[in-house]
Amino acid sequence: MQEFMLSIGDWMDPYSDEFRTALRILVFIALAAIFDRLLRRLLDRFFRSLSARSGGIDERRRIETVATVATRTATLVIVAMAAMVVLNQLGIAIAPILGAAGVVGIAVGFGAQSLIKDVFGGLVLLIENQIRVGDSVQIAGLSGTVEEISLRRVKLRGYDGSIHYVSNGLITTVTNRSTDFAYAIIDLEVPYNEDIDRVLALMTSTAQALQADPAFAGRVQGEYELVGIEPAASANVVRSRIRTKALQQAGVRREFLRRLKAACEHEGIRIPFPDDLLPVAH
Repeated sequence: MQEFMLSIGDWMDPYSDEFRTALRILVFIALAAIFDRLLRRLLDRFFRSLSARSGGIDERRRIETVATVATRTATLVIVAMAAMVVLNQLGIAIAPILGAAGVVGIAVGFGAQSLIKDVFGGLVLLIENQIRVGDSVQIAGLSGTVEEISLRRVKLRGYDGSIHYVSNGLITTVTNRSTDFAYAIIDLEVPYNEDIDRVLALMTSTAQALQADPAFAGRVQGEYELVGIEPAASANVVRSRIRTKALQQAGVRREFLRRLKAACEHEGIRIPFPDDLLPVAH
């Protein structure tokens, strides 16, 4: 056995420097992986404590979004540093590479403008808290629920399940439907030959009944508001609205119109209800 070990030692002796280099590289990689895992845990604990002390769901969403971006950025920095250490151990000078990167960066600077624009756009979105993971938004002409945010792009899940990847640099206007509250807007055409006061009273009583319903009381946040009446070509248009929780306006609006249609039919009031205003039967 001793002779066997000596023979292995003799075989490895010419490659001792290479084995030591390989061992150091493995140690650096292992240390980088351990450090990355510890940093992830620390960041996770830190952001969890912030989320636990936050005042509401909007603040928690913001913290979760920032936590995701911070964790990924930290991992990217650790990987970059570990790569430079490995190159150094392999005898590859880092300084010329960094210098060449600077020259190449100048050469491709015009081509990288969109990437820089995306990164700055992502920073603005996070700093100003314009969108968060879980928000229902409209950006760059696309609507959906935000599933992921990075410094490069936003991942949207459309209503039909489609995934949209939107570069941050393309986002100039953000419509966020998930902030604080919303309004269920109702525009109802009332024929000129109908008693408008009677219709307004019926709309108000229908809204009050909806607010009193336990199934909808938690979704409605304010009183029913009759905005006013606008004459149109063939009817009076009554505009009204109900303040609701964020993302609840569509369901409240559909239920209000369903109940109002039933109430109008019961009272013998003929009002045209467009098909797109009423819930679709499934």
